[in-house]
Amino acid sequence: MEKIWFAEYQKTGIPETIELPPENTSLVDIFERNFQKFGSRDAFIFMDKTMSFDELDEASRKFAAYLQSLGLAKGTRVAVMMPNVFQYPVVALGVFRAGLVLVNVNPLYTARELEHQLNDAGVEVLVIIENFASVYQSILGKTPVKHVVVASVGDMLGTLKGTLVNFVLRKVRKQIPAWDIPGHVKFNAAMGKVSASNYKRPNLTLSDTAVLQYTGGTTGVAKGAELTHRNLVANLLQCDGIFQSKFGDQDGSKDDRIICALPLYHIFAFMVCALYGMYKGEANVLIANPRDLPSVIKDLKNHPPAFFPAVNTLFNALVHNEDFKQLDHSKLKMAMGGGMAVLPSTAEAWKKITGTTIIEGYGLSETSPVATANPPASEAFSGTIGIPLPSTDVAILDDDGNEVPIGEQGEISIRGPQVMKGYWNRPDETEKVMTNGFFRTGDIGVMDERGYTKIVDRKKDMILVSGFNVYPSEIEEVMAGNPKILEVAAIGVPDEKSGEVPKLFVVKKDPSLTTEEVLAFAKANLTGYKRPRYVEFMDELPKSNVGKILRKDLRKTN
Repeated sequence: MEKIWFAEYQKTGIPETIELPPENTSLVDIFERNFQKFGSRDAFIFMDKTMSFDELDEASRKFAAYLQSLGLAKGTRVAVMMPNVFQYPVVALGVFRAGLVLVNVNPLYTARELEHQLNDAGVEVLVIIENFASVYQSILGKTPVKHVVVASVGDMLGTLKGTLVNFVLRKVRKQIPAWDIPGHVKFNAAMGKVSASNYKRPNLTLSDTAVLQYTGGTTGVAKGAELTHRNLVANLLQCDGIFQSKFGDQDGSKDDRIICALPLYHIFAFMVCALYGMYKGEANVLIANPRDLPSVIKDLKNHPPAFFPAVNTLFNALVHNEDFKQLDHSKLKMAMGGGMAVLPSTAEAWKKITGTTIIEGYGLSETSPVATANPPASEAFSGTIGIPLPSTDVAILDDDGNEVPIGEQGEISIRGPQVMKGYWNRPDETEKVMTNGFFRTGDIGVMDERGYTKIVDRKKDMILVSGFNVYPSEIEEVMAGNPKILEVAAIGVPDEKSGEVPKLFVVKKDPSLTTEEVLAFAKANLTGYKRPRYVEFMDELPKSNVGKILRKDLRKTN
């Protein structure tokens, strides 16, 4: 297909392509150069304590030296199971600098999920926060893990504050279940075993694997997307190509803050918060629990952001919060929505309160993750996922792998330097999702004549009503326009006559809302076969730790 979106690049000054560095470079080269450039600037902020780039450089070199002292072979997998705390960037960079492979692990995993991932990745080193150490303890001896490093939330907050934070978590809030892991090493002890001067820089190339990012992908079976240094460097440069109109061509401002309310183990936050902030010399404000809105708002007040990446559920919660409305939003340059569709009603409320348009982007773990985005110069919320990033091709394919005409629905498929090497040790699964160099995303979309793509829905979430395709996201977008509805999700449930019919799950904004009102609103705004037949009110919708509404969990109860 002719690259119809080039005209959009020319309008906004976005480069059409990126230039990758030489093959014998890596993420390590980029960040070592930036440590020298940014030195005394703040790199990360957590619980109002700051870590400079100089401190991050020293600490990550020290952790890399510790890993090297274990005699690990190049490419050994190191799992990190922590929330947003200072240790996360220190360990992640330490893993890269030691020539090893980072395996990001959701700290809320069950023992079964953790056991699967550690075994599938062949992990030899696990770095875990003590809050979840008991989960690993329950699977001792069932994985290839040889070395366990246990961290505490307060480890890098200074003696006084760190001791107090750890005491409160352990004794007051009782958030640390008892655990016993023979042979483990405490994080601070590991850091004290070696000197940063012991670190020996490994030979790395763009082709070396950097991260195993686990995902259900399009089949639901957890597998590791193998991301190389090339994939991540490319996506970093591609994001900068899109974002540079807001943050400058080279370095960002030393006073710019990025709110990192998304978990760093998730590829969205890992790239657009952590890696991008370190690349631009901007500080990430780490938020460990985005569901704690008072704490989020306190951080927003103390560290007004220039960049706020988030998911719709967080944006929606904030625009309905009176304290958020009173904050000073004058420093906000850009808000970016990803992970799930941003609803127009949320975007409208956000623009009214902050004066800033939410720029919606799109990507997956398999694409490192960003594949498309709306140009930041956009004044209005587009309701699309935008245009392809520089050096990226997007095609809408039918089931046979052929491109469909402009305006017709098909599977969104992506080709570019950010597309994964493949699924770790699963060539059969890799083959299933690749067609002529394009990664098939499992999302149904439609592209307009300008090259902007709109997601219709996930293939697997589609509801089939009497032979008609009904997409939950369309129902949700329409129903969210009801002023009495706070949150909404739609699924298909079995029906004798139609095969399936839509069912709606609603969180009320106005307690007076009734089932009759919901159905009447649907009747006024949706064609017959798209209207929900059933309505269930809930206090809250099930969500992932990133804030995505989990339709699969809703389906389990029906």
